[in-house]
Amino acid sequence: MINRVVLVGRLTRDPELRPTTSGTPVCNFTVACDNRTKNPDGTKSASFIPCVAFTQTADFVSKYAKKGNLVGIEGRLNQRSYDRKDGSKATVLEVLCDNVQLLEPKSNNGEEVETPSFDDIPASDSKNLDTIDLPDDDLPF
Repeated sequence: MINRVVLVGRLTRDPELRPTTSGTPVCNFTVACDNRTKNPDGTKSASFIPCVAFTQTADFVSKYAKKGNLVGIEGRLNQRSYDRKDGSKATVLEVLCDNVQLLEPKSNNGEEVETPSFDDIPASDSKNLDTIDLPDDDLPF
């Protein structure tokens, strides 16, 4: 059986770090992922996916990730049930994160930096690779 989840999305709020009863760090957060389909009125729709990270991953996420950050997540889908205070049963579907990566660079002062695209490079900075002169001794073949 395969149970693998890969997500790319933005954090909807700052991650919450807390210890379990045994002292293991656990971090809860929600990731908003765009859906391919649009709402009936033509606006974009999104899914809000609850995620849980443990131990070093939990520490990393709580320390470096903030609301609005673009993150990449690898993990597995988990379903659990619990009893609510009113006695009814609730079911939760969440991603247990094995790996979380921040996908946007940061500047020295902690603000987001826009990553330049290939089209942003001026033509004067580009090199013409058709005219590289290399001695035959430097070629690997």
